[in-house]
Order: sequence, then structure tokens, then C-alpha cells
Amino acid sequence: MHEDAARMALPAAVYAYYRDGAGEQISRDEATAAWRDWRFVPRLFRDVSRISTELELFGARLAAPVLVGPTALHTLAHPEGEAATARGVEAAGSLFVLSSRSGRPLEEIPLTRPWWFQAYVLRDRSITEQNVRRAVAAGARAIVLTADAPYVLKRAVPEAGELGPANRPPGLEQDPALGPDAISWLAEISGRPVVVKGVLRPEDAVRCVEAGAAGVIVSNHGGRQLDRALSTARALGPVAEAVGGRVPVLVDGGIHNGADVLTALALGATAVLIGRPVLWALATGGAEGVRECLDFYGRELSQVMAQAGLATLDEVDSSAVTPVT
Repeated sequence: MHEDAARMALPAAVYAYYRDGAGEQISRDEATAAWRDWRFVPRLFRDVSRISTELELFGARLAAPVLVGPTALHTLAHPEGEAATARGVEAAGSLFVLSSRSGRPLEEIPLTRPWWFQAYVLRDRSITEQNVRRAVAAGARAIVLTADAPYVLKRAVPEAGELGPANRPPGLEQDPALGPDAISWLAEISGRPVVVKGVLRPEDAVRCVEAGAAGVIVSNHGGRQLDRALSTARALGPVAEAVGGRVPVLVDGGIHNGADVLTALALGATAVLIGRPVLWALATGGAEGVRECLDFYGRELSQVMAQAGLATLDEVDSSAVTPVT
């Protein structure tokens, strides 16, 4: 959605920075295709005259189970950067997970709806603590701990200056000795639910929950860190089964339309997050483009649910899909 237009609108280096994955791009390229390995099994004689895609998540009422995932440096896509993204999210009734490596400072972002803050635990934990406390003071409802990037690939970041991974001092790098104790530490300093992002293994999901995580996000970092990492479409079901409904399970990676969203919900997700599609929409349409992008996902999900005989999100379960054999 909007990617072809964004490729024409963005400088080549910026487009490549947003789009590229790691290595041979295998994980990036498999992400979308993996959701196509499932087929819907519609229910007949169901009242689908009214469809509701509304969801409540950590006290936030959302128009659809589609959140804006954390991506860095929106200012590369649009002059207003995260400020425009936030306005689009508000207009769509969604939720913004703001990256700790935002292109604009918190004070310049109109975060009027519920929002979450994505954090890395850095080698210098005092910087992490400062960032988290600042986000909480600004109104963050939850902290998203990205746990799947012990080292950041040294890719070029256009116009990022000292923000680029090749230029960060050691204290600003992720802590490669990160342990599950970081979950309770973040919860303690923030007073907010902590959601762990980067889970692909069922046993890791259980470990996160036992360490105090209020939710987990099935993610392989958009294929940007470890190439050949398992696709999230394949990891989601086993993770959700292991969690067993104790906490919300979210998922990102290659989710491009309402059919992908419904597939994710049927496999056990509470909601999904989208990243690159929002950047393409921001690059081509600013705040209005972001709103249109999120509205598109909501409309498509509503249409697919109706055709599948599902009137509300509570009716979606594993029987709605079957794997392609």
C-alpha cells in the first residue's frame, strides 16, 4: 500500500533504509507470503448485518485491532515526522507505539490519544531510565521492550548524524547481556505495563510472562536484524498457544491487508502492528495518508469478517482458518 508512490517520492537512500532487511532479504521477503499459507473457512447463516472491529487494549478503545508499530526517524519520510503520524493515528482511532529513536522530540509530538513508548535497554541504563521516565511523564500508557536486537546492524542512516548506528557511543548501544530481569525493572521505574517485542519461540514467550510481561509481540524486527529468522505468521500460533490467554499476544511483519489481519487474529493474536505501510503512507500523504492507511485496514478487516461469517472480534477463533497443505 503506497509503496510504489513512496519509492518515487523518497530519496533512494531513504527508501532503501526503510525497506531493506538484513543479509539476502529472505526474512523480509517471506513475511507477506507466509500469511498466504492459510485459507479461511467461512461460517454460514450468521448475522453479519453489523460488523464490529473495536477492541479495548490496556484501557484504550481502538477502532480496529491495528496499531502503528515502532519505526525510527519518521522525519526522513515527511518534514513533520512523528507529529504527522500521531495526527493520523488520532484521526483513525488507533494507537501509536513511538520509537525511542524518533526523529522528533516528545515535546513536539501531539500525542493526545493513548500511546505506548518503545524502549531499548542500553548499556548505560541511566539513559534508558531517563527516556522511560520522560515518556511516562508525557503520558505513555505502556512500555514496549524490544528484546531481539542485542547488536544493531551498521546500516547507513540518511541524514541521521549522531543518531546513526555507526556513530553511536557505546553507552547508547543495546545491552547484549539483556536478561528477563529487565522486564520487572522497566515496570518498576515506569509504573506501566511492559510488553516484550521480538518473541518467536514459545518458551521465550512463557519466560516473558513469568518475568512479569503484560503482553508479548511476535516479531522478527521486520527482517532487519537476523536474516532467515522464522516468519511471524509461522511463529504466532505456537506462541499464542504457549501463552494460553494469560496476556495479550500481538504480531507484526508483512501484514498488508484485512485478510492478513483476520488470519493473525485466528492464529491467536489480540491485535497486529504495521510499520513500513505507515511510512509509505506518511511519505506520500502526511497525516491524512496515515489516517487513510489505518482506515483501509479497518475497512478491509470488516469486509473479510463479514464474508467469513464473523460479526465481532470475539467470534474469531482458530476454526476460521486452515493451513494450505
